Amino acid sequence: MPTSTTLRDVIGLNNELPKLADATLIMIDFQNTYRTGVMALEGAEEALAAGARLLTAARAQGTRVVHVVNDGGEGTPYDIRAEIGAISPEAAPVEGEPVVVKRFPNAFHETELEKTLRDLGAGPELVLAGFMTHMCVTFTAQGAFNLGYRPTVVAEATATRSLPAPDGADLPAEALHNAALTTIGDLFGLIARRVRDLTP
Repeated sequence: MPTSTTLRDVIGLNNELPKLADATLIMIDFQNTYRTGVMALEGAEEALAAGARLLTAARAQGTRVVHVVNDGGEGTPYDIRAEIGAISPEAAPVEGEPVVVKRFPNAFHETELEKTLRDLGAGPELVLAGFMTHMCVTFTAQGAFNLGYRPTVVAEATATRSLPAPDGADLPAEALHNAALTTIGDLFGLIARRVRDLTP
């Protein structure tokens, strides 16, 4: 059976990747949570390194940057008051870069993200990176799309973990990562395979 046409193609959406300089970068949950312990992700270090390169490129080009962190509360792997929930040093904000706190996978849900983007004068182009591909990255891309933004996810700057599938088999992290990116690319946004796809 031939590969199906994406919904983006069916409805005629623009599939040209943006330039990083023309977008706003949203760094999603680059927290220590995902580097160690129960929530450690396969490929987290490589994705973090790519995220750090993306952040460096954005700053060099004067791109707006917003950081998002997930606060799961005290005693959880998402405790932003503890080292485990802190933003990893490689992706940490600098002065002037806002940090939005969320409690749901969609970073727009019950947060200040949309207001923050308006206050920054952000246009429709958003570049997303972070953790986890199948969860907060996917649902933030969907949330952005639903609000009229044009999100692009940088594939190498995301990662996820292996999970049990409905049939009880193990679904490898790479398969889930690719499935999540495919879901995003079908409708909600564009996929840039590498950081360099968005930079001159």
